[in-house]
Amino acid sequence: MPSARMMLTLGAVLGGLGVAAGAFGAHGLENVSHVTPDRLAAFRTGVLYHMLHALTLFAVGLLLLQGIDVRLAGWLFIAGIVVFSGSLYVLVLTDTPILGAITPIGGTIFLVGWGVLAWRVWQDVAV
Repeated sequence: MPSARMMLTLGAVLGGLGVAAGAFGAHGLENVSHVTPDRLAAFRTGVLYHMLHALTLFAVGLLLLQGIDVRLAGWLFIAGIVVFSGSLYVLVLTDTPILGAITPIGGTIFLVGWGVLAWRVWQDVAV
């Protein structure tokens, strides 16, 4: 199933990028003058949500292999990673606080993704 392959692959790629972002945050930002402890915490929050949703993409791929159409949820999780985590990464790296206004949009995308996932699983999983 092509969409399952896509979600599983993107989950793996985004997971690897999340590990790289986490390592960069832990080792590459410690001596950057404009990165305050609060900003470093924001970066770590971005990494946490990035990693959790990369792993969730694996679950989406596995559900797709079972014939449960949760593609929309998967794409929403990908968009959430880009908007939520991406805005936090760019905010910290460029010292552009206005990007913090974009972050809640990414959080909302994540919430919608979880709602879609719950709805589709409720509809399609037989108990």
